[in-house]
Amino acid sequence: MYRPLFRTVKDAVHAPPTRMSLLPDDATFHERVQDLFTAYRGRGVALSADDVELVQHWAEAEVPFEVVARGIRVAAERVVFDAPDGQGNLRFLRACRKTVEAELGKYLKRAAGKTEAGEAEEALHLARHKKLKSVVKKLAQRWPAIEALPLGPPHDFEASERQEHLVITACLRALPFSDRLALLREARRLRGGEPTSAAARRESLRFHRAALARHRLDLPSFW
Repeated sequence: MYRPLFRTVKDAVHAPPTRMSLLPDDATFHERVQDLFTAYRGRGVALSADDVELVQHWAEAEVPFEVVARGIRVAAERVVFDAPDGQGNLRFLRACRKTVEAELGKYLKRAAGKTEAGEAEEALHLARHKKLKSVVKKLAQRWPAIEALPLGPPHDFEASERQEHLVITACLRALPFSDRLALLREARRLRGGEPTSAAARRESLRFHRAALARHRLDLPSFW
């Protein structure tokens, strides 16, 4: 039986923060990348030897996890909409290499001239927040209640990611029930049916539903 995540946009405002990972806080870089890739792919998978080597390359180059995560998400969303019917899933992590490198280029460009890594990170997630606020202002013309979302300046990447997910969720809740149900069914189809943990299935469903919502509502990237 379908149970909506929130009954109204106002419910979304007061909802508790969404956990962005299935792993403990002390998980390694490699574990976090595999966890994310598994969720975005939509079904359980072990990284290939080439994929493990790629993760090691990112780790040794000290690429921020948030940059890798953004690159993987971009690649996963492209596959969802560009692949033939029934094949909208990433098969290998190395398919994300170009998008991760592109996102790293954006990160480094913004970081140019900074003397502290923390300064570059702060500038980037605050820039995302500024763009998010601009989008919310436009969305509020259609759904006024969205202006009530708690979108103060985030203190890190994860906080900005939660805010973006909150906005997308609020937009979903504002759609007619039939549209929401259709998006949910499509997200379940894209998620696939191979056995994974219940938590992984929820995370994968969340990703696919958000990707479909961004596409359906023509929401821009916030980075």
